[in-house]
Amino acid sequence: MNQLLRVYIAVVEKQNFTRAAEALYMTQPAVTQYIHTFEKKLGTKLLERSNKHVQLNKAGEIAYKHAKEILGLHSQMQTLIDDLMNKASGNLAIGASYTFGEYILPHLVATLQSRYPLIKPKITIANTRRISEWVANRQLDIGIVDGDVNNQNLTMESFAENLMYIVVSTKHPLASATNLTVQDLINETWIVREATSGTRAATEKMFSQLNFYPQSIMEFGSTQIIKESVEAGLGITFLSQCTVQKEISFGIFKILTVAGTPLRNDFSFITQKTEFRTKTTEVMIDMLQNNKMLQQFLEGLYTVTSLPK
Repeated sequence: MNQLLRVYIAVVEKQNFTRAAEALYMTQPAVTQYIHTFEKKLGTKLLERSNKHVQLNKAGEIAYKHAKEILGLHSQMQTLIDDLMNKASGNLAIGASYTFGEYILPHLVATLQSRYPLIKPKITIANTRRISEWVANRQLDIGIVDGDVNNQNLTMESFAENLMYIVVSTKHPLASATNLTVQDLINETWIVREATSGTRAATEKMFSQLNFYPQSIMEFGSTQIIKESVEAGLGITFLSQCTVQKEISFGIFKILTVAGTPLRNDFSFITQKTEFRTKTTEVMIDMLQNNKMLQQFLEGLYTVTSLPK
């Protein structure tokens, strides 16, 4: 059954029988036969086929979701049993929101690899909502997010402070302004993340606390695009300090001193609610909670002299 599920998942994710066959090192007719067998076992058609690609029908969506969960459970079971006799080793699926994943996680994974070379990390970067969904569905072993996650099937624990500031280009008129008021902020174009992002949730919280809402908003799905847009003079933004440290040190960005900021939006890790965790997951949690390198790295960011106190 596991092989049927693996083939089905590959076809769904590649959206093509031939590409799935190449990824699985199988022939295309063999993949087709596996799909026919799987549909016969379930007693229904799962895929809508065309010459170039396949699409899921409603039954196919249900089968795909549960196939991912079943394989995730099987993999976790095997890893837990292996852990009883072996050192931490094997796959570790880590998901992270963009802020932590793109700016901090690479340093942490480098340390993980140096200490536990038998662990094979697989990194997925997405917004907070996606990461929490994939952890809940057992597609990820652990997620690292900024902001809150509301899911009764997940355990969430804060492990590091994350400070967020209003940021502008040093060429922007507000960069040299003094005694900024809320009215100055209302009239600016704000460049923000998408609604399912932890950064966007923090931005909305900041708007609420300062008791205003911008008249003009531009929404992007990437922190890097937001930074490029701010540098180009399209508007101002509200980002985690760790994402803009380089631009601040190079004199590209300036943090605005506004009463009520910075806003604290801690980094947290999320896992399945279970009494059993794989050894690789336990190792990752321990690194997040007790890693001096990580703490020094974050503390170093937050004490840079160019930042307002």
